[in-house]
Amino acid sequence: MVRENQLSSADLIWPLFITSGNSIEEPINSLPGVSRWSVDNIILRAKEAIALGIPCIALFPNTPADKRSADGVESTNPENLMCTAIRAIKSECGDDIGILTDVALDPYTSHGQDGLLNNDGYVMNDETIATLVDQALNQAQAGADIIAPSDMMDGRIGTIRKALEMNGYLNVQIMAYAAKYASAYYGPFRDAVGSTDLLKGDKTTYQMDYANSDEAMREVAMDINEGADSVMVKPGMPYLDIVHRVHEEFCIPVYAYQVSGEYAMIEAAVKAGSADREAIVLESLMGFKRAGASGILTYHAHYIATLLQG
Repeated sequence: MVRENQLSSADLIWPLFITSGNSIEEPINSLPGVSRWSVDNIILRAKEAIALGIPCIALFPNTPADKRSADGVESTNPENLMCTAIRAIKSECGDDIGILTDVALDPYTSHGQDGLLNNDGYVMNDETIATLVDQALNQAQAGADIIAPSDMMDGRIGTIRKALEMNGYLNVQIMAYAAKYASAYYGPFRDAVGSTDLLKGDKTTYQMDYANSDEAMREVAMDINEGADSVMVKPGMPYLDIVHRVHEEFCIPVYAYQVSGEYAMIEAAVKAGSADREAIVLESLMGFKRAGASGILTYHAHYIATLLQG
């Protein structure tokens, strides 16, 4: 009765990985308990989320190698995995589940970077934004509820917001990956979307230095001013101070992403007998709520929602 913070299924967003084919489940070795699903099976996961009271799923595609290119043009294809899954889920589930879609080029490029490269291998900010806008409009047309740019190009939130409104997508929200750090915790995710072996170089020229916190506040302020409806801090647990600062300084919903490396570490500890899964997951997610997070993206969403539903 006097507990200061509460955790419910409504606080959770469930990340799901899409793959080609039918009736496919591909376990991801670096993410034990997590799989890539074909579109028909993604629909079933969406229905499970609805039954468990999870309000939103986040979709990430594992684009086939033959559809990847230096310019990531598959991201703008209305028949790509992402858009096919959006339409299928909306056809079966309607508005009973929210769909959050990733806007970035790394699942579509042959080099694994989030943007377009010049001849020196440098990610070009302004040239990338034009493709990101086309990608966002493509997803909105398919039925996405929330566009989530994860690329960290400067100025893309304002440009995407303007394009959405000019094309009539007035009610499509933007959740900005506003404070996304160049982190060592992303490895299993890159396995899941098939970019690990493709990535050339690193992402330190556009993702944030993990030593900085004031910079995160400037990035968040910029995205809010450009029209973001909510913001995200990524990774989660190592950046609870950033979640708290954003919560304290800005009157806007802030989400934390408990990323793949965090999930994998918990599962490794459980497998080694060093931790109790239920206890450690509940405690870690409550930590996000205590810091001020409005909600959490977590691969444990289905597991925890099942526990919370009894």
